[in-house]
Amino acid sequence: MSTKVLLLEDDLLFAQSLEDFLEEEGYEVVLAHNPHAALELTYAQKFDLYLLDINLPLMSGIEFLDDLRQSGDLTPAIFLTSYQDKEVMKEGFLKGCDDYLKKPVDLEELSLRISCVMKRYRGNKKQCISNICIDIEQKRLYKDEVEIEITLREFDLIALLFRNKDKIVSKEMIIDALWTNDEEGSDGAIRVYINRLKKILDSQSLKNVRGKGYIYESH
Repeated sequence: MSTKVLLLEDDLLFAQSLEDFLEEEGYEVVLAHNPHAALELTYAQKFDLYLLDINLPLMSGIEFLDDLRQSGDLTPAIFLTSYQDKEVMKEGFLKGCDDYLKKPVDLEELSLRISCVMKRYRGNKKQCISNICIDIEQKRLYKDEVEIEITLREFDLIALLFRNKDKIVSKEMIIDALWTNDEEGSDGAIRVYINRLKKILDSQSLKNVRGKGYIYESH
């Protein structure tokens, strides 16, 4: 199965050149020219890699990636940017990027960086907190190395909690992660999922934070 890449780039000519090159390299490329269109694509499809420009209309590539990470999306991401400012790159890494490449992009170097990022990702697809492990690629949950049957929404919630371990996860973040724009989440539905996960994980680790949300403590 080929690697599926979401390319977010508003320079149409550059985007087309990248798309042609990547497809020649054997990647399946889906192109978006603005962050809103790209977000809709991430709701509808599963990608193996994000290639993101930073200077974009509507919102920056860093803000776009931050939104995805906040929702529990751990898909590896590489920034392609003309920025030289180290502070911008520092922010990009803090918001969850895996690598970056400065424009003008050397295509052979891009191919090597993609290969390295994907190798790291595929070699470390299972993440663990204490005796709980999740397989991001296969969307599976393990407790004491035994697989636990859960729904996709329950998995998405666990992935969100893992991504934000030891941080408060708000109800708004949970709704964004579990329901699409056409669906409506509710406090009652969230409580049902949280109570189910408390039985699986550990009620002492997954706690309510009154008026703010929930926190999954890693210790």
